[in-house]
Amino acid sequence: MNPHGLKVRESCDSVDHPNSLGIIFALDVTGSMGAIPEMLAQKELPTFMKLLTACKVPDPQLLFMAIGDANSDRALLQVGQFESTAELMDQVLTRCYIERGGGGSGEESYELAFYVAAQHTDMDCWTKRKKRGYLFLTGDELPYEKVSRHQIGTLIGENLDEDIPIEEVIAAASESFHLFYLIPDLTRRKNCEKRWRKLLGDHVICMESPEDTCAVAAALVGLTEKVLPDIAAAAQALTDNGLEKERVGSVVRALRGYADLLDPQALSRVSTPSGTDASVKPVWWKKIFG
Repeated sequence: MNPHGLKVRESCDSVDHPNSLGIIFALDVTGSMGAIPEMLAQKELPTFMKLLTACKVPDPQLLFMAIGDANSDRALLQVGQFESTAELMDQVLTRCYIERGGGGSGEESYELAFYVAAQHTDMDCWTKRKKRGYLFLTGDELPYEKVSRHQIGTLIGENLDEDIPIEEVIAAASESFHLFYLIPDLTRRKNCEKRWRKLLGDHVICMESPEDTCAVAAALVGLTEKVLPDIAAAAQALTDNGLEKERVGSVVRALRGYADLLDPQALSRVSTPSGTDASVKPVWWKKIFG
């Protein structure tokens, strides 16, 4: 899980998984998240593979990251491998260190997850089929405004000429990944939603409960891949997988805004950064939503 010396994390096709789809789940494990990291790691994330299958995603391969604060924490970033089975994913989760730190500034090192996704992954879904993978981040704070070249040097051992603005690293990651930021509950949204919407627009999903995280993420993959034709199909898939009626309802409410984007008029209604003319979107925005 220690990324020092990291070269590449590979998501590869195989005989058993001929249409692999790389999916990264990056979890904020700092103190502001309270008991959510342990709950997700111990209870919800081990079911993620099953939920993806229920949502008709054929050959998912999951990589888990844990995010801390690069300015204060000991384990500022942990990076697993792409795994094809729930059992292997569970082994990675048991090795994860829950930091419970954070610098108290209201920011965490989410930008490092975008950097690793952009610079240190190699996925057959992208290189062979030009099908983007998925990067889900879940947390409740702001990203730092830049990827620090000093932190990358210490953390990974790479030499960057300069810091990278968050918008640029998001644009780089969006070349090969669909990017989503999942806010655990409606209370936490006030801390970070506005900034994240400026960065990711309607790919920011506000949930009613952190327990919905994996169901929301699985349904987002199914809807985006169009193996689930609409939100009703997503609800039925989750119901068939045994999710309680109340939780299916909260998942559907969280997904509604994004699901509406997938109709033919989506681009005319996509949220744009404040102060940006909707008809003249910046280059990085077009890469994500265009």
